Amino acid sequence: MKRERVSEAPDRGCRELAVRILQKVEDQKAYANILLDQALRKNPLARRDQALLTELVYGTLRWQGRLDWHLNRFLHLPLARTGSYLRNLLRISLYQILFLTKIPDYAAVGEGVELAKKYGGAGAGGMVNGVLRNILREKHRLSYPDPEKDPDLYLSAFWSHPEWLVRRWIVDFGRDDIEELLSANNQESPLVLRAQRLKIDREGLLQRLRAMAIDASPTRWSPQGVQIKSASAIYRLPGFEEGLFQIQGEASQLVGFLVDPKPGERILDACAAPGGKTTHLVELMQDKGQVMATDLSMRGLEKLKESMRRLNLRSIRALQVDMTRGLDGVADEPFDRILLDAPCSGLGTLRSHPEAKWQRTESDIRRLARLQKELIQQVASYLKPGGILVYSTCTLTPEENEGVVEDFLKREKGFLLEDAGDYLPSSASALTHKKYYLALPHKHGTDGFFGARLRKVG
Repeated sequence: MKRERVSEAPDRGCRELAVRILQKVEDQKAYANILLDQALRKNPLARRDQALLTELVYGTLRWQGRLDWHLNRFLHLPLARTGSYLRNLLRISLYQILFLTKIPDYAAVGEGVELAKKYGGAGAGGMVNGVLRNILREKHRLSYPDPEKDPDLYLSAFWSHPEWLVRRWIVDFGRDDIEELLSANNQESPLVLRAQRLKIDREGLLQRLRAMAIDASPTRWSPQGVQIKSASAIYRLPGFEEGLFQIQGEASQLVGFLVDPKPGERILDACAAPGGKTTHLVELMQDKGQVMATDLSMRGLEKLKESMRRLNLRSIRALQVDMTRGLDGVADEPFDRILLDAPCSGLGTLRSHPEAKWQRTESDIRRLARLQKELIQQVASYLKPGGILVYSTCTLTPEENEGVVEDFLKREKGFLLEDAGDYLPSSASALTHKKYYLALPHKHGTDGFFGARLRKVG
């Protein structure tokens, strides 16, 4: 197991910030990346402490299942009955002990005890001290469930995924692949940019970044993608203010090619916020025509509008719309192409959003599948004869993916499933399964993504 290296003697403030962020993620089902960005903007931390704060938040979320397994073995009461502040303080302290080689064990324990005392007095400090020191004594003999007697529980604890999800994915992907998938989900997600093709090609963007000593390389599957390693805030990267790129994951970029929009067409991008795919569609159609971008979230639409201005794109009309109620009074004529990037469980994006695996439940999957079926039925009614409907998600559950498409095709006989491989870039033509676009973290090194291209023939 790779152990990350972080600077010694970090400021206690970043540990306390990490606990507060994790507490909000757990109690409010908040997004870790948003809370982390807010914390970094509000708190003037040294660069090394910014790095530690980021590592503590994401690392603890990725390995929460393993951490909880060990903590429950050493607590007198179940960890779930511990207050959320102390629970997450125990998690980040143990994460440092098990994963961060540059932080001495005594420092992780000592800082944890002091933060516990600050929060809950001497009793809380004593509890944290006792648990962590008992674990330290057994550090090199920590055990896991027996993989022979209870393989599902072993995989859940060792690879830090909910047991219900492990059971599902064993059925979907098989026991031979399951550990590779779980391991891939715990890897750090790279930062990927999409070159704004109307302003610069990928090679030109690579040259700009490398000229500033930024480690940048072309992505494997997307012809517009650039992967970078940089500690700089995104808005400080060269070319950001000029609108030379957009942040967008590599698997997400391929959805635009699946839509294959043409100049002069009218496109509906349903559920468009925050707009990565929307702006890509406009670039692919040379900013000629119109993309109606709808979403229920006004905050998400504001982010889309910010990207429009920065990228200097004019063909987008952004509207706050509840697509379950349709477009009555908004759209007067049908569309040439429709993209429905449906709300989903997000279980394909655990590398960048590890909290999702702890926040989602099986009931969420069933609920979302019902919503997705409603949405695809609704948007299909606005498509021209001969038009294209692309349905996509960033999850890996069959109910939300092919299950939605197959249900739709049974109901709507006037639609035909086309082979996604015929429309993906040649570099990505292998990312298909039974005519669907399918990107897998453990097979392709990307987020998990699904896409189906449907043509209206009746």
